[in-house]
Parts: sequence; structure tokens; C-alpha cells
Amino acid sequence: MTKVLLSLHVLAALVAVGPVTVAASMFPATLRRALGDPADGDARTTLRTLRRICRVYAAVGIAVPLTGLATAGSLGVMGDGWLIASVVLTTAAVAVLAVLILPAQDLALAGTAGSAPPASAPPTTPARLAMLTGVFNLLWATVTVLMIIRPGSTTGA
Repeated sequence: MTKVLLSLHVLAALVAVGPVTVAASMFPATLRRALGDPADGDARTTLRTLRRICRVYAAVGIAVPLTGLATAGSLGVMGDGWLIASVVLTTAAVAVLAVLILPAQDLALAGTAGSAPPASAPPTTPARLAMLTGVFNLLWATVTVLMIIRPGSTTGA
């Protein structure tokens, strides 16, 4: 059963997290293009598509920590430091995506349509979105390394 859970966990990570990291990374450059040429309808269409990819695959991404925790439980490593660190980093990545990146994409998309964002909203610039996406990607990369190296692992891998 552990091998099945681990396979599902890895597949979920590839299928869900991969598209979010790519689409979120492409969003700032496309936003720059859309802001540089407001008549560029293709850029706006691409922004909508990238935002939708991020939202849909973020929702699908809930399978990653669920299958990961199930796998950890079957392996008996729930109290290991590397797993706890991975859970904390995964939680941080989810927070960056859900609280910062997705709302910023919504505001940026609204800004390309000519509507003004709410006065209370932080400015949504391509540079800020690129920075947030970089943080998100770095968090996931760190979790991936922890999953592979597993400090204290007795497997030697």
C-alpha cells in the first residue's frame, strides 16, 4: 500500500504543482506585455488562461499533502524533522499562492481591463508577482529536495 500511496503522491505533485509553478511564472511576463500594449487582446486572453490554470490546479493540488500525509503515516515517519519541515514549507507555499498570488492575479487581470483596483488593495505589478511566484517556487523546490534527501534516512538515498 505504501508504494501505491507514494506513487499517487508523486503523480499528484507532478500533475498539480507543476502546472501552477509554470503558469504562475509565465503570468508576470504576460502581464508586462498586456500593460505595455492595452490593445493586445492575445495577452489578456493568455492572462485569463494562466489565471484559470493556477486556480484549477491549486484546487487539484490538495491531493499532494493528503497523499503525502497518508504516505508518511504508512512509512511511520510522521514525527521526523524533515517531514515536519516539509509540512511547514508546504503550508507556507499554499499560503503564498492562496493569499498573495491568486488575489494579485485577479487584481492584475482587472487592471488590464481598465477597471481600477480597490483602494485598499496592494499594487499589483509584474515585478511583485514575479517575486511572489519566485518565493512560491523556491518553497516547493525546497520541499522536493527534502522529500528526496530525507535527512536522517536509513535508506542511504
